[in-house]
Amino acid sequence: MSDLLRQLRSRAPANARRVVDLCVEELPEYAAAARDSREHQEMLDFAVFTRTRTVELGAEDSPLTTDDLAVVESMGRRRGEEGMSFETVRRLLTLHTTATLREIGEASGPRDLDAGMRLLGWLGPQVAAAQRAYTLGYTTGARRHLPVVARVRQFAELALKDDPGAPAFADSCGLRLPERYLVTVVRTAIPPAIPDDLVHAAWDRHGIPATWREPDEFIALVPADRRQAANALIREVAEIAGQPCSVGAATGPSGTLGETLSLAERISRVTPAEQSPDHLYTVTDTLLELSAAELPEIGRWLHDLARLIAGGPDLVGTLSAFYRNDMSRSRTAASLNIHPRTLDFRLRRTRELTGIDPATTHGIRVLSTVVSRAVAGM
Repeated sequence: MSDLLRQLRSRAPANARRVVDLCVEELPEYAAAARDSREHQEMLDFAVFTRTRTVELGAEDSPLTTDDLAVVESMGRRRGEEGMSFETVRRLLTLHTTATLREIGEASGPRDLDAGMRLLGWLGPQVAAAQRAYTLGYTTGARRHLPVVARVRQFAELALKDDPGAPAFADSCGLRLPERYLVTVVRTAIPPAIPDDLVHAAWDRHGIPATWREPDEFIALVPADRRQAANALIREVAEIAGQPCSVGAATGPSGTLGETLSLAERISRVTPAEQSPDHLYTVTDTLLELSAAELPEIGRWLHDLARLIAGGPDLVGTLSAFYRNDMSRSRTAASLNIHPRTLDFRLRRTRELTGIDPATTHGIRVLSTVVSRAVAGM
């Protein structure tokens, strides 16, 4: 055994007391539990146990055993049964990990570089395994305090942050993680009266985990192969919210959903608010709108075109219907309840005001973007 490991073994009791004292000082919920003398002793025993096993297994370069992980899981389960919040548990695990790294640095001498590097190499994957076991135990113990929808919402939040604790919450809800998710964002103009109703509807009716983020975002994690369920869900969300909603969706692999959510949010900001959404807008639907939103010069040019057609006889609504009906004159006129000649007049008026023919390839690319931005309030 190296000098570094011998130092860590001799200091284990003192280091354990120091980290427990730190957690008591930093975490009010943990401090409340530690007021019970028996509970406090168990906290100390657990801190000594983790440090002792670090020395023993690190010396052999052996992974944590099944029994070791069972001890870790049981401690996490205790915290869950006590009703400790997950935010406190996450902070608790961070404090323990940070303390362990600090203790290794303090115990290292000038000749311990190789031993220290080996120990740190061993520590990384073992800390990850221990934290997974602790979190799994916590979610098991928390079931008596957290209703399933609360756990589902917690899972959604963790998954959207690419948090390694997400799989444990998925297990506690009976969720199987798909390879890819269709992250669906529904934005409201004003917050609904009871945002949790949207989360309940997603889970109770479709088994889809979701969350609400203030001030105006409902976010659902739809398995990528359940697109029809996503279409039904966005209509139900708009109905429950009782107001027009804009929708954006993007697909990405489980475990890296942060970037996927960012794209879905950006899409939802350039799509029209609809009373009963019937389309999941993705990047293929909004490529020009997204580009315009990120290039101010193009955005100003499109805004100027929007001001020109806004002065005509309902030209924005006419163009929206024209493109929505694949430029069919008869279907467009029927949907607007106007004569085809009236439609022709409005299309001609658009060309006169903007210099762009709505029925050309150029017109479709430019004016459909202008209309989408105008309808979205941009």
